[in-house]
Amino acid sequence: MGTLSTRITAASPQTSAVIVMLRRILSSSVAIVVFGALWEILPRVGWVNATFLPPFSTVLGALFDMTRSGELSEHLFASAARAISGFVIAVAIGVPLGVVIGWYRTLAEILNPLLELFRNTAPLALLPVFVLVLGMGETSKVSMVVYSCIWPVVLNTVSGVRNTDPLLIRSALSMGLTPFQLFRKVVLPASVPTVFTGIRVAGAYSILVLIAAEMVGAKAGLGYLVNYSQYTFEIPKMYAGILSLALLGLAFNHAVLLAEKRLTAWQGER
Repeated sequence: MGTLSTRITAASPQTSAVIVMLRRILSSSVAIVVFGALWEILPRVGWVNATFLPPFSTVLGALFDMTRSGELSEHLFASAARAISGFVIAVAIGVPLGVVIGWYRTLAEILNPLLELFRNTAPLALLPVFVLVLGMGETSKVSMVVYSCIWPVVLNTVSGVRNTDPLLIRSALSMGLTPFQLFRKVVLPASVPTVFTGIRVAGAYSILVLIAAEMVGAKAGLGYLVNYSQYTFEIPKMYAGILSLALLGLAFNHAVLLAEKRLTAWQGER
């Protein structure tokens, strides 16, 4: 009896953790399940024209057929390669540039008007310029992604470096840290969360801008798939492409969140 009671007591924390996890999964899935159910039901009962909004099961069937034939993977890999390439280049340039601008006030005063000018110029407005200068190939599409992603990364990095807690800086200086040590051990770690805010925004931009670029002159990619399916009136395939875009964006954002969690583990649970 005592042994059984001990086992139940020992297992209860694990059981509670499983119950909590299941509750979180269920609570976070309710809205999606309701949305999918409405999408399925409304076209079938005639409240929405099924020609223009097919039932969810029909869209899933088109998605499955494209996956099985390999058509979806071709477009998905093309879009993912462009988005990731542009995003990585933007982060590789934007973070160091933002750190330098945030650390050197004089440089910030010189460059700030130019940064504000480029930041407030919509990337899609420059799409014809990128196509004219760089052509219709991969270079123009990746460059569009780089341009759209780099500004949130730069500006959030500048903000993170500038807004480091003054108390941390005074404490570090009182311990005799040199300016370089202060920058490396205090300012950079403290600015990481703000930097990742810009990186997450850039991740969303990389998908949004790429899709618009792929609708002009591309022969592969999810943006091309959606646009071409609209012209040929293959509506289920069009919605399947849109659904794939949403899933790609979620996967992209989740990967960035995992990287942020790993790099800010020293902050503890937030």
